[in-house]
Amino acid sequence: MNPVNIHYLNIFLGSGAILLQIFSVFALFILFLGPKKNAYLDFLDKHYLTLGFVISLSASLFSMVYSEIVGFLPCYLCWYQRIFMFSLPFIFGAAIWHKDRKIVKYTLPLIAVGFIVSIYQNFFYYFGEGSALPCDASGVSCYQQLVSEFGGYISIPMLSLTSFLALAAVVLAAHFYKKED
Repeated sequence: MNPVNIHYLNIFLGSGAILLQIFSVFALFILFLGPKKNAYLDFLDKHYLTLGFVISLSASLFSMVYSEIVGFLPCYLCWYQRIFMFSLPFIFGAAIWHKDRKIVKYTLPLIAVGFIVSIYQNFFYYFGEGSALPCDASGVSCYQQLVSEFGGYISIPMLSLTSFLALAAVVLAAHFYKKED
């Protein structure tokens, strides 16, 4: 893949990540601090299996695009996050197939652990010093800043964090949102 196409892929994914962050924070804000009845949360509650499937499948596929097509090999922290992300499309897909909405107890632990690893990686990516990085740039590393868009805000660790945040927002909204009749 040539550098121009990689740049456009990064811009596309970065723009999508920023929008996903806005929608996720908005959903969590409304869920915990907003009105009890809300059309946005109604939508998330009604379509959370499909949204979870699309988000997790997209995150898994684009992770594979970066590693297998573009050639950005994942560091070990990225691999840990992949472990928790790659099973989610299958869980959401099976839940859609069987019309089973009660998968929170299966998906939330995977999302939570992936989210924690992602926060850890992002903290060191954006705020860590070069010598204290858990995944240094001497080998395979996200710290080589292979993706750096929108002033350095969007990176591979930020894309991962956004995916886990969006999945957490969707699953939490579906689980905790109670429609009042």
